[in-house]
Amino acid sequence: MDRRIFLGTLAGTLLATPLAAEGQQPPPRWRVGVLLVLLSPTGREAQAFRRGLQDAGYVEGRDVALEWRSAEGDYTRLPRLAAELVGRHVDVIVADTTQAVRAARSATPSVPIVMAIVADPVGSGVVANLSQRGGNITGLSIMLAELSAKRLQLLKDAVPRVSRVAVLWNPPTVISCAGAREPPDGSAFSDH
Repeated sequence: MDRRIFLGTLAGTLLATPLAAEGQQPPPRWRVGVLLVLLSPTGREAQAFRRGLQDAGYVEGRDVALEWRSAEGDYTRLPRLAAELVGRHVDVIVADTTQAVRAARSATPSVPIVMAIVADPVGSGVVANLSQRGGNITGLSIMLAELSAKRLQLLKDAVPRVSRVAVLWNPPTVISCAGAREPPDGSAFSDH
């Protein structure tokens, strides 16, 4: 190779490298792991999550990188998927159900875990109590026993003649029903 061509190529490479690097954006600041049981990363709930991030000022790819994992309804996959997220060094894990939160908690004692729709975090043992949760878990609860009683009362107020209410429930979801009364035949919760 001609010496001038070699030096010209080398000089061009050295000069072009910093210029190319200047045009590149830095990697996103936050890595968010999202652990789903039944939902899809492309479903409407995931899109709403993305919109919520945008509304809060976070741009995917610039401010935040999302790492999606879905068990697609197979609860046995959750521990492996949670471990994958921890292995990807996410800054936080958002888990959509009690089972997903449990898997994430087993995978890491230090990465913050945000529970999205946990039924009863105290009754299921996810947190010790709501006022002083401790550990690395925080988030929302959708079905506390106290709220269930209030919902039944609201239903009774709206439809005074109601005497029986059936509850459809996902069997793997643990809920503490302290104070709830079950009729003798066990068929439905009663408001008697």
